[in-house]
Amino acid sequence: METTLDQTPLVSSPVWLRSLHPAVGRAPSIAILSTYPPTQCGLATFASALYRGLKDVGVNRVGVIQMNDGAVYSLGTEVVGQWTSGSVQSRVDAARIINSFDVLLVQHEFGIFPGNDGSDVLQLLRDVHIPVLMTMHTVPLMPTQGQRNVFEALLRRTDAAVAMTEVAHQRCLSVFDVEPDKVVTIPHGATVPERTCLPASTDVSLLTWGLLGPGKGIEWVIDALAMLPELRDRVRYTVAGETHPKIKANDGEQYREMLKRRAELLGVSQQITFDDAYRSLPSLLSLINESTCVVLPYDSDDQITSGVLVDAVSAGRPVIATRFPHAVELLSDGAGLVVPHRDSVSLAHAIKQVAIDEELLKKMAAATWPLAAEHRWPAIAAKYVDLAVQVLISEGVTR
Repeated sequence: METTLDQTPLVSSPVWLRSLHPAVGRAPSIAILSTYPPTQCGLATFASALYRGLKDVGVNRVGVIQMNDGAVYSLGTEVVGQWTSGSVQSRVDAARIINSFDVLLVQHEFGIFPGNDGSDVLQLLRDVHIPVLMTMHTVPLMPTQGQRNVFEALLRRTDAAVAMTEVAHQRCLSVFDVEPDKVVTIPHGATVPERTCLPASTDVSLLTWGLLGPGKGIEWVIDALAMLPELRDRVRYTVAGETHPKIKANDGEQYREMLKRRAELLGVSQQITFDDAYRSLPSLLSLINESTCVVLPYDSDDQITSGVLVDAVSAGRPVIATRFPHAVELLSDGAGLVVPHRDSVSLAHAIKQVAIDEELLKKMAAATWPLAAEHRWPAIAAKYVDLAVQVLISEGVTR
């Protein structure tokens, strides 16, 4: 089902007035293949938010096919099917359900599908007879040969591949063999709360949140705080989030305990709160609103998409981030400060700037609001519906 897509800009009129199935004059029905809550991972959170966004913009029939590792979950009515790892029958059943929709939207990361490098998703797609869109949550810069084989097969099979940043878009074109017209950019969505001002207090509240594990770079922030004894009474740092379930299953709470020991040894433990409570979306938004600045000290220099980054700027919070690709791109207009990876000295300098330069903090906060408007989930969902309709028109679908 290879197509050439119309590259005209997506307009901003209400989706229900324009994004209609070309055959029957209604918004197309959309199936989403992904992990899904209560599974704890970024893809599950993304799929849940996208589902709500699609419903908000007038797509009456949206159904989730949940990737399942064999666990028994209590699922909502939005989950219309499950593909259980290792079960051929559930894969066949999932394809049958998918074919009752107009379009399939695949959330892709290599680790969520069974088979070497997630190759079993290709088996599923052989039984799918509707147009397929793929959101690329990972576009590796240096793929293994197995990853390349699977990813390029997916790019050939899908009708459109969605990058969430321009870095990911260009990387897909330069690293993989793909028709350029197949790749489009739709940003990561965010739940945009009511506009809130930065806390009025002269104290500075730093926040990092998300599933915890090695690679988050929290240790570099701890080291940075130890370099700022003059700010010890003014700067507080909250690390919010449970340990990633897979890491916890293998290593327990080793990373969190290492961080706590490090803070004690460096004399900054009184400045740091480790909050491992599960938070609902309203609770998380409340926590963000209580913060002065969000810190994303990730070790990876290859992260092309960060939902936490988008959520932070959409909540009007300035960001201090390491130089991963999405941060460089999103913060380029002044919504944050970008520092080198694993560099506590640079982090300390950035934290000090935020703590002592009130005008800089206000300018960064002001720069977040245009970004928030661009990333609202209904606006992002509308773009997915537009893309689905473009594909259906290109296919000449009359089902």
